[in-house]
Amino acid sequence: MNKHSHNNRNGKENGFSLIEVLLAVVIMSLAVLSLLAASAAFTQANSAGTDLSTAEFLIEQIRELTAMLPVIDPDPGTAIFGPEEAALADYDDVDDFHNATFSPPISASRLPLNDFSQFSQHVTVQTIEPANLEQVSATHKGFVRVIVTVSINSREISSANWIRATH
Repeated sequence: MNKHSHNNRNGKENGFSLIEVLLAVVIMSLAVLSLLAASAAFTQANSAGTDLSTAEFLIEQIRELTAMLPVIDPDPGTAIFGPEEAALADYDDVDDFHNATFSPPISASRLPLNDFSQFSQHVTVQTIEPANLEQVSATHKGFVRVIVTVSINSREISSANWIRATH
């Protein structure tokens, strides 16, 4: 028996050819690139999810703030729809928040949330027809729709609305 017979089969050396090694490198490179692309996509999706969660939190702050307020001014002599008071601290009914934008956004206790300064909350209050809750009304009786839109750097992230009875 030849002493090199276990290392030599039909005159070929054991091991990989240059083409086999190059093919393995190409396959491994594609796998690494795929993992990097997936990681970037997951990071982007995570960031978008974080922004959406923050937006929902900021919408809930407005909902909590307005939940216990009367819809229209408690002073029966006031017939103004919208803010009668100049300062947020003095808003005493839901319609005072009509067309208000808060940047930085505010909490349910009316304090600025400076950690979220890139976000803003925009509130719209619409009176709606009692017989058709999709139709905006000029009268201020029946129901109102409160719409809160949250944006980040002027790009809308989320919006929510709810209906409240005026009395």
